[in-house]
Amino acid sequence: MTPWEIRAVEFANCNCNYGCPCQFNAPPTYGNCEAVTCMEVKEGHFGDTKLDGLRFGGIFSWPAAIHEGNGKVQPFVDERANDAQREAILKIMTGQDTDPMATVFSVFASTLSEAYDPIFAPIEFDVNVEERRARFVVPGLAECVGEPIKNPVTGEEHRARIDIPFGFEYELAEMGSGTATTQGKIQLNLKDSYGQFAHLHLNNHGVVKHRAV
Repeated sequence: MTPWEIRAVEFANCNCNYGCPCQFNAPPTYGNCEAVTCMEVKEGHFGDTKLDGLRFGGIFSWPAAIHEGNGKVQPFVDERANDAQREAILKIMTGQDTDPMATVFSVFASTLSEAYDPIFAPIEFDVNVEERRARFVVPGLAECVGEPIKNPVTGEEHRARIDIPFGFEYELAEMGSGTATTQGKIQLNLKDSYGQFAHLHLNNHGVVKHRAV
């Protein structure tokens, strides 16, 4: 197993209501799951291959709850990545060189029945986790924005977080609102639905812990 580790900033948007029942092992809001996610590696490596500054993500669709399988994914990877970096990112994304079910990549990979060829493209990415604001664009493929949830009466920004001490993606995530459109093999049109902002720290064995349980 090639050792790898990444520290990344992530924004994800899915079709569920704010909070997303999946985070609590409950069925998705509308019975199926549609999602788009993107992250930027602040610091990372796969063996001797450095991954700092690179961006990647995926567009996902499952006909029912994620754990029931039959999902599809359209991966996309930063066009700036060289051949070694592309190979490293795709191995991480597909759950290779990872303890079984230890990371979100490994878990999702186990639920997919179809993975389309990765698209290598420029990726615009601007995410502030603490302020709950995000925007990423993959030209011709995906555009997604995130913002704070607003109080329906006062219009003030509402802050809520999800704390998962033994999760496979993050320890703590800020909740927000996401809107996204995607094209190509998986076409999504999400509006004012679940938005997730998080700092990720992952390696072959899962989430690297920074907080006391």
